[in-house]
Amino acid sequence: MVHSVEVVFDADTDAAVRASWDDLTRAGVRSQAGHTSPSNRPHVTLTVADEMDDAVNTALRPVAEQLPLACTIGAPMLFGGRTFTLVRLVVPSAELLALHAHVHRICLPHMPNGPLPHAAPGHWTPHVTLARRVPHDQLAAALAVKSVRRDLTGRIVGLRHWDGDNRVEHPIR
Repeated sequence: MVHSVEVVFDADTDAAVRASWDDLTRAGVRSQAGHTSPSNRPHVTLTVADEMDDAVNTALRPVAEQLPLACTIGAPMLFGGRTFTLVRLVVPSAELLALHAHVHRICLPHMPNGPLPHAAPGHWTPHVTLARRVPHDQLAAALAVKSVRRDLTGRIVGLRHWDGDNRVEHPIR
């Protein structure tokens, strides 16, 4: 499994993203709404690695104190191959890019094998996931959902370390 450091949204932004999940489900697209784990919530992954030691939780505390951070959840995008992952771009403001680079620097000593390449500064695409494994024939329906296309102004208010090996969420305070 993997470990990641993620930012989470305030209640209003979280609710708006979840509403998009629900709208997609009503449109017949299997969305993140179908994942009922308590740790499944709208988030933006800042870094991800095969391994990350728990000391990162303490090292990241000063970063959490710098929040909240305004953000814009913008255009829908697709990642994929045989099927697609539907995401919304989180507009890479100067503040968000600085936060990402700062988290990257803090986490490096705690990732024995380094970050996965797509998470490194200069290669990272900030996004919030709406639906995974979307087949080609559902793309039009997914992109027709109004809440998927409408820009959303929000706030990033929290930081967490996801331990995928143990399936445990560590809120950073």
